[in-house]
Amino acid sequence: MIVEVIGEVVMPKLLAAIIDYGVDGQERTGVLARVYDLFGADAPFVVAIMVGMILTAILMMIGGVGGAYFGAKASVGFSADLREDVYRKVQSFSFANIDKFSTGSLVTRLTNDITQMQNFVNMLLRMALRSPGMLIGALIMAVATNVSLTMVLCVSIPLLLLGISFFVGRGFSLFSKVQTKIDKLNSTVQENITNVRVVKSFVREDHERKKFGAANADLKDSGMQAMRMMIMMSPLMTLCMSATTIAVLWFGGNMVNRGSMSTGDLSAFVTYITQILMSLMMVSMMFVMFSRALASAKRIREVIDEQVDITDTNAANPSLTVERGEVEFRDVSFRYYKNSEGKALDRINLKIKAGSTVGIIGSTGCGKTTLVSLIARLYDCDEGAVLVDGVDVRDYSLYNLREGVGMVLQKNVLFSGTIEENLRWGNEDATDEEIRTVAEYAQADKFITSFAKGYQSDLEQGGTNVSGGQKQRLCIARALLKKPRILILDDSTSAVDTATEAQIRRAFREELSDSTKIIIAQRITSVMEADQIIVMDDGMITGVGTHEQLLAGNTEYQEIYYSQNDRKEA
Repeated sequence: MIVEVIGEVVMPKLLAAIIDYGVDGQERTGVLARVYDLFGADAPFVVAIMVGMILTAILMMIGGVGGAYFGAKASVGFSADLREDVYRKVQSFSFANIDKFSTGSLVTRLTNDITQMQNFVNMLLRMALRSPGMLIGALIMAVATNVSLTMVLCVSIPLLLLGISFFVGRGFSLFSKVQTKIDKLNSTVQENITNVRVVKSFVREDHERKKFGAANADLKDSGMQAMRMMIMMSPLMTLCMSATTIAVLWFGGNMVNRGSMSTGDLSAFVTYITQILMSLMMVSMMFVMFSRALASAKRIREVIDEQVDITDTNAANPSLTVERGEVEFRDVSFRYYKNSEGKALDRINLKIKAGSTVGIIGSTGCGKTTLVSLIARLYDCDEGAVLVDGVDVRDYSLYNLREGVGMVLQKNVLFSGTIEENLRWGNEDATDEEIRTVAEYAQADKFITSFAKGYQSDLEQGGTNVSGGQKQRLCIARALLKKPRILILDDSTSAVDTATEAQIRRAFREELSDSTKIIIAQRITSVMEADQIIVMDDGMITGVGTHEQLLAGNTEYQEIYYSQNDRKEA
């Protein structure tokens, strides 16, 4: 960039030399006189200056290409590193942290916002040296050429600086609004594509098109508002530049007529004035991009600076692992919204023996999923303590705790890839025989082997090319492959027929007798054989016991049982 800037400053002087000494025949002094004496004639002298200009242009080209290459390389590397850092931070988020950002917003921040930062860094590396360098160099050369004529800049430069400050200030708020609208559009698209089956089954395509159209129009309006500012900026800056050039030509032409300034010097001065104003224009464009990048940087910093509320930095014994699988809740309370009065869980006291099978049943929204989420520290309780093997879960490292807990959540998620690749999420080093065994436990082996490619069959994103029941069984097999000491099944057999569910329960009872099994279910039949059944209602435990005990003395359990068995009374 330095080579390019020097060439920009030198080139007008070489052109002035051709005009003044090669064309007008003015008396040559200094270096130019020695060059002329070397060639001894006007034509060779002009040719020598032209060769000098060509060599200068070649050096400028090499400098410009080099600057552009390394600027692009640095900016792309910067954005890749930044994207990796942001993604790593998102991976460390707890559920509570993720709840603060929508999926569409996080996608926008990882893609569009970082791209804005990349573009700005690329321009910054190319222009931050070139523009100020050319500005300073051209200003020095303009003053050296004619001091009095540079007074024109005392009017134009302050006007340009005022315009730049206005557009930058206005641009920041407008571009912040644009990025927010992109968030909304991405969220709309993501939600529609993810749930396309629901949209089609309810024939809601028109509604979704209108919803997308509204978000798209909103983004367009915000984008046009920002672009109108950019559109206004360019002609106003150009008007200021043109007015300055006209003033220089007017006053400079009078000086040439009076003989106080040569034609070549006027030509060079006009070029220097143009360079000065162009430098300011480039600086103004850099500031406009800065305002957009600043809006994106603020959004990226929100992710990077987010305080992760669940970490193992204060773990008392990070090397501890889950050995037996005993679980205990001691006076546990939890709120999703910390400033709300209502509690999702209220004074829970419960002990689950290692190796036992425990069923949890209750109405929708009573806190069943929240309860088991505290075991693996997907959330942290607000009051009380959750213990695994007699140790507070906060004293384990997150890795060791979650390695000992296998969870099959309500929403079964599979990833694009083969069935085997999905199952290896449980243990990437598992043998083919181990994979086959857990698939048999989950009653998945039979339908897997019915596929043409068996375990190498490809799954689409989200597992949309398998049925709901097949997806649940694959997720159960994946969790089993971890060989967890605590296995949590959160309504994970709801899409499985009762016969298959009974076979899964029998496999658990016979093959996983040492593991603690916690089964959340809506069907009584899913939990009635459990060693212990927990009945929940409105965030509290209303009953604990076997099927027979609860059926004899627990009102909530009786209501669930009789409603499912088509009876009104015991």
